[in-house]
Amino acid sequence: MTQGHRLAGRTVLIAGATSASGAAAARALTDAEARVIAVGRDAGKLADLAAEVPGIAVETCDLSDEADVAALAERVRAASGPVDGVLHLVGGWRGGGGLAGQTEEDYRFLENSLTALRHVTRAFDDDLRASDGARLAVVSSTAVTRPLAGGANYAAVKAATEAWARAVAQGFAKAARDAGQPLRAASVVFRVKTLAGLEDDLARAFCALWGEDADAVNDTVIDLSGRSA
Repeated sequence: MTQGHRLAGRTVLIAGATSASGAAAARALTDAEARVIAVGRDAGKLADLAAEVPGIAVETCDLSDEADVAALAERVRAASGPVDGVLHLVGGWRGGGGLAGQTEEDYRFLENSLTALRHVTRAFDDDLRASDGARLAVVSSTAVTRPLAGGANYAAVKAATEAWARAVAQGFAKAARDAGQPLRAASVVFRVKTLAGLEDDLARAFCALWGEDADAVNDTVIDLSGRSA
């Protein structure tokens, strides 16, 4: 079965979709005949994305707000049914100045990405576990393996993001074992040094997850930093 056929008809949510990476993922998923739901907090940017990638659905949501995410999940299920995939692209960068430059304001800004991931994965966990081929992917950083003082806030949040994604992976595996069923859902970490120039690589790598058995990719880290667009 081809990757396109594995993705065809599946509902995939892109969290934090109004970046270049979000647009690349929306195009790749649409080309693979998936139903795409692009989520962000800027209605204007979402409208631009919908014009750029015809056929996608867009949803305005503050992903750092638990109640807003719960309402989003209800709207998505009512309009499109359960989701089969989530690509988490909520992020950003603040850093520099050594440890003394790692302000609390900067940390809280960066922490929004982790908060959004927690809310989204909890809201859609039942959907992903029930799917016959669910995939969750988060974007982390090579800074996790070599954190620097000037990026301590950033590396700490990315490390926590990886821990959360791995916990989701363990939950998928345990649910399958407890039910006496084969594993069908997978949670994956993509690491990059920077996403600039790798937007299409990330999109292709995410789509390719549906071409692999869940057992082969669940709880794995895929380093994209050596690739070029």
